[in-house]
Amino acid sequence: MSAWTKTRSKIALTIKHNPSADVTELRRQLKAERLEEYVARVVAAAPPLTPAQRDRLALLLRGGEAA
Repeated sequence: MSAWTKTRSKIALTIKHNPSADVTELRRQLKAERLEEYVARVVAAAPPLTPAQRDRLALLLRGGEAA
């Protein structure tokens, strides 16, 4: 079972037991875990990136704009 499926279950259980619970952080964690899994699959299937390409992608992940 992947990490994000466990987090998704945790969100569902939290809401089931307390419908007014704030699950914002859990949802943020879920998005990050799904993104991490996706990026890992794409990187594994792609040819090696150049240092400049890695830098541009890292900038995007940090919230900046790639030129």
